[in-house]
Amino acid sequence: LESEIARAQAAEAAMLALEGLRETAARLYLNETGHSWRPAGGSRANHGAALTSAVVDGRDFLRARVESRRKAVMPEGTPVVFAGGRLSFPTDEEAKIFAGNVWDTLDKVREHVADLVLVHGGDTKGVDRLAASWAERRKVPQLTFSLDRRLGQRAGFRRNEQMLSLNPRYVVAFAGNGVLERLVIQAKEKAISVVDRRGPLGTHPKRWALEAAAA
Repeated sequence: LESEIARAQAAEAAMLALEGLRETAARLYLNETGHSWRPAGGSRANHGAALTSAVVDGRDFLRARVESRRKAVMPEGTPVVFAGGRLSFPTDEEAKIFAGNVWDTLDKVREHVADLVLVHGGDTKGVDRLAASWAERRKVPQLTFSLDRRLGQRAGFRRNEQMLSLNPRYVVAFAGNGVLERLVIQAKEKAISVVDRRGPLGTHPKRWALEAAAA
């Protein structure tokens, strides 16, 4: 048991050191590009945040090590689902306005959900990328559900089911495709509050229509 504990402690120390280097590199990437870095596959777990000085030697240490791994990939807090598609804009100014609306919306949601865990699809080319950058800057934990390509056309709908199974406090919806529209419908069927920003440039669609009519 003693040798097993020693090996486990050495492996734990090496893992935490490598995670520290990775997080430093991720912060530099964020500062240089403005975007959140995530691995091509798997989780970007943070075991260091889960381990405490209360962990002791012996069998308790080994059990705690398993528990710390679980916590590292299962952030504690209140899930909020974010969804949006791959959008393009005719001008850089409109793109900046849209990005600002994404950040402002998430800031307002966070005012109501202090322990927010951002749940999204992890698309590095879509609106998810803006949300991930927001979470990185605000130090908000993220939970991503990538598409299972083996499911073909069913993949997006399966991801919807997985995200809604977390019983999120809100679904924040920006413009997207039919899969996203289905997510909004299912959320409403489950009595989950939808923060609807599917209007032009990330605005509330009904509010935008009223303002356009008044103008």
